[in-house]
Amino acid sequence: MSAVAAEVDARGANVVAGGVMRAGAALVLGLLVLAAVWPGLFTAYSPTEVDPALALRPPGGGHLLGTDQLGRDIWTRIVYGTRLSLFTGLAATALAVAGGTCAGLLAALGGRAADQAVMRTADVLLALPGMLLALIVITVLGPGQGSALIAIAVSEMPGYARMIRARALVVRRAEYVDAAVVLGLPHRSVVARHILPNSLSPLLVLATLGTGTAILAGSALSFLGLGVRPPQPEWGALLAEGREFLATAWWLALFPGLAITVTVVAVNVMGRHLRLRFEGRRA
Repeated sequence: MSAVAAEVDARGANVVAGGVMRAGAALVLGLLVLAAVWPGLFTAYSPTEVDPALALRPPGGGHLLGTDQLGRDIWTRIVYGTRLSLFTGLAATALAVAGGTCAGLLAALGGRAADQAVMRTADVLLALPGMLLALIVITVLGPGQGSALIAIAVSEMPGYARMIRARALVVRRAEYVDAAVVLGLPHRSVVARHILPNSLSPLLVLATLGTGTAILAGSALSFLGLGVRPPQPEWGALLAEGREFLATAWWLALFPGLAITVTVVAVNVMGRHLRLRFEGRRA
């Protein structure tokens, strides 16, 4: 009985811990969305206004997280950088989902030749590390935020394509799809009304997890000078600026790095919760 009671207590503790983590992640994501939409609610400073007299002030006083080498408030730049960082992650994920959905449906419904062409291309892309593939795309397109979005989308697209293909192959054999075909519905209507909607559920869960990866990849590309560039206050670019002052002004790199870490962890916690809910298991 004691072993059973201990197991029950452990499960209860896990449930409580999971609930706290989800609540904390939801709170963080809510604040991030609010900061992206209404940054002036969190700070009264300008993210680009230069004041050399305030250069490299440590955290405290009138500047919560200190100032950078040009006297700009770090907290303000992180708050205003939320919009760029979230936009990069969300836009890249949306492009990857759209492209992966089209490719997956083509592979599942377009015949053997289309299936082989799409899947072998996906296999080649999946064989390359995501960041390496993104760097190859940026080498072709040139640096910039638009190129970074496309590069991240291309690196994530094969995974979504394989997911949609696998799901569509199952759905197209369902009885309600056969009934729609027997009733004479056009092939396009069958795909749009039955196959596609019933294939998207696992993809949405995967996209939530992929958003965190996309945010991290976007920050990495900006850190390398290939994405959003200074003076725009993007988290990866702020981190790149701060690395030059690690010995004398540690706060320049620490706080943008924390912003990236907390955001990615919060997105992954919510994505894991959605995955468990989709699989019918308790989070």
